[in-house]
Amino acid sequence: MTALQVIELFAGNNPDGEPVVERLQVRVNEDDSCQLVRSPAFIKGIASGDSIKVDKDTQQFELVKRSGNLAIRIFCRGDSAELSDRLSPQLEKLGGELDLEVPRMLVYSIHVSCGFDKIEKILNSICDGANSVWYYGNVYDPKDGQTPLNWWQDILKPE
Repeated sequence: MTALQVIELFAGNNPDGEPVVERLQVRVNEDDSCQLVRSPAFIKGIASGDSIKVDKDTQQFELVKRSGNLAIRIFCRGDSAELSDRLSPQLEKLGGELDLEVPRMLVYSIHVSCGFDKIEKILNSICDGANSVWYYGNVYDPKDGQTPLNWWQDILKPE
């Protein structure tokens, strides 16, 4: 098994216009692509298990292969520990994993085959929209935030 490495990817600009990078753990594949160990907190369009090629000069990436995982990001006004205690057991029953827990944010990865309806029902029952909100990190086009990417169509297609 390949050792874990850390890469830095461009995550956008902060309110002052300065570039922000996110550090991500990856496994480097033989073809020099990188497989994400966890879903990112801020970089849109990718999730745990996805393989990407990284341009080290620009810190931009190109998606090579999707894992089928959804990246779910939850932001909260208060401490995220209580939210994590309530959400994690339910998402873990579906095979989901808590990738990141920091005081005001949680990031989960869960396979799309669990079903959008089932996942969203859990998230909506715990996130109230006022003190906590959730977003998919890799379902909508990063440019407009609204156009579905539809990458899951082939994965969910009956054989």
